[in-house]
Amino acid sequence: MKQKETSWNTRETKGKTPQEIHEAGEEHTSSSMNTPLRPDAFELSDATKMEMIEDHFRQIMLILGLDLTDDSLKGTPHRVAKMFVKEIFSGLNPANMPATKLFENKYKYGEMLIEKNITLYSYCEHHFVPIIGKAHVAYISSGHVIGLSKINRLVQFFAKRPQVQERLTVQIAEALKEALHTDDVAVIIDAEHLCVASRGVKDTASSTLTAHYSGKFKDPSKKEEFLRLLQV
Repeated sequence: MKQKETSWNTRETKGKTPQEIHEAGEEHTSSSMNTPLRPDAFELSDATKMEMIEDHFRQIMLILGLDLTDDSLKGTPHRVAKMFVKEIFSGLNPANMPATKLFENKYKYGEMLIEKNITLYSYCEHHFVPIIGKAHVAYISSGHVIGLSKINRLVQFFAKRPQVQERLTVQIAEALKEALHTDDVAVIIDAEHLCVASRGVKDTASSTLTAHYSGKFKDPSKKEEFLRLLQV
């Protein structure tokens, strides 16, 4: 086990001091639209991952000085491990990608379709604390449509990862383009980051806005229409 854990050190952090790693995280840099995963990310089963996380989280709690014999705390390592693998980070596994069945656009509806105020819960990859907000998504049919709930499920799938908001916005947009066979997609995310609100600067009044426009939504008039309709 020890040898396996050592091999999981990343090139980005190996040889760097804790201060250098911290400063890189504070800059909120992201090198790719793809979530940074190791090639062996899915070699372990979910059950094995939960067992390992449970053991490591138990050690964290012990280091913090918590009494794990207390009735309220003794089940926490298992609960956290299950939550990490099966819930809040389940979007890391491509096997959990929601199916997006297409339907013919029999209504011949050619205007933008907007799904707004999609509830979004994600986790900041720099501090592993929540990102809470709303996603607003629009597309113009190229001849096919998808069920409205599938848009919500796609948003939630990519949110269920350690994330930065910029990457999350692009991932949702690119997945919709691929699913719908169209570039005419727009995505806006408005979210609060608890790494800002609950620690560091402790600013509880600010939120972060990110946007992605492609295809017809790059046209200023379409972009303006989309933004106007979000206010309705």
